Amino acid sequence: MLDDSSLTPQTSAVGVPAGPAPLIDPFQRAISYLRISVTDRCDLRCAYCMSEHMQFLPKRDLLTLEELDRLCGVFIARGVRKLRITGGEPLVRRDIMHLFRRLSRHLDSGALEELTLTTNGTQLTRYADELASLGVRRINVSLDTLDPDKFREITRRGDLAVLLDGIAAARAAGMKVKINAVALRDVNADEIPDMIAWAHGLGMDMTLIEVMPLGEIEADRTDQFLPLSVARQRLETRYTLTPLPDRTGGPARYVRVEETGGKLGFITPLTHNFCESCNRVRLTCTGQLYMCLGQEDSADLRAVLRASQDDAVLAAAVVEAITRKPKGHDFVIERQRPAAVPRHMSVTGG
Repeated sequence: MLDDSSLTPQTSAVGVPAGPAPLIDPFQRAISYLRISVTDRCDLRCAYCMSEHMQFLPKRDLLTLEELDRLCGVFIARGVRKLRITGGEPLVRRDIMHLFRRLSRHLDSGALEELTLTTNGTQLTRYADELASLGVRRINVSLDTLDPDKFREITRRGDLAVLLDGIAAARAAGMKVKINAVALRDVNADEIPDMIAWAHGLGMDMTLIEVMPLGEIEADRTDQFLPLSVARQRLETRYTLTPLPDRTGGPARYVRVEETGGKLGFITPLTHNFCESCNRVRLTCTGQLYMCLGQEDSADLRAVLRASQDDAVLAAAVVEAITRKPKGHDFVIERQRPAAVPRHMSVTGG
């Protein structure tokens, strides 16, 4: 049941309406961050992320860019201050810059603090300048190796030079780039120290991520899984890692690498549950709102969106969904056990 007070405007101490109440989950966490997957399609096929022969969603099932814009507006009106556009690979969606142009108005008005995206970097030479002109100041680029042959093996088709050119274009456009690398046992574990030195040498922060059990793939993820506790121990034989107090409400825990002066993050869904301060929800390209990356419960906002032009009705559906946000996820990786969550990361939004 909805709490009616969450649907009515709040009043400030001086009696001036302060706008709708913010989104607060059952554990008193304020939801200020929305991740939006605009497509499940990608021009790469990373072995830990998706099957080599993926069956992508029919285009008719996707929300239109106008519908995505409307939904984002509803969330922003309820206190969301950060939007991250994801995929799949978001920049392969046709006319995607139309959505960025529309969303940038919320930056101009001050209602939105940050508009950003996570990308594999393949399209950045084409879009970096316009993204920067629309107010995108920071981006995350997924990159798991600096070895061209290994890159092609991991992505099953990628050209490392294209991605590196994309990173250079983003930096030249004035955007701050952070590198996200999935730690893969027997694949890139030996490269991690050198990747840190490379990223920090270019002024880019880096975050290491454990493999997540999302969607069935050809490989057994137990063969891919490298606990970041182990990776960190190895790093400490080369680097001095000083814990930082930085908290973004997200899953990463940060250290400063004293030898490089750069920042390094660790995202550890398997070895250290990161849910206690979660401030985010995820919207899929089909309009399903997932309150937790590692749970299957979702709210069908597409049906509500298309049934009514009244944003108050849509906002009520969002508020109801947030009341179902769980305390944490149930990720586990075990040999011959099905993926903890059957949907692929490319559907939910990476």
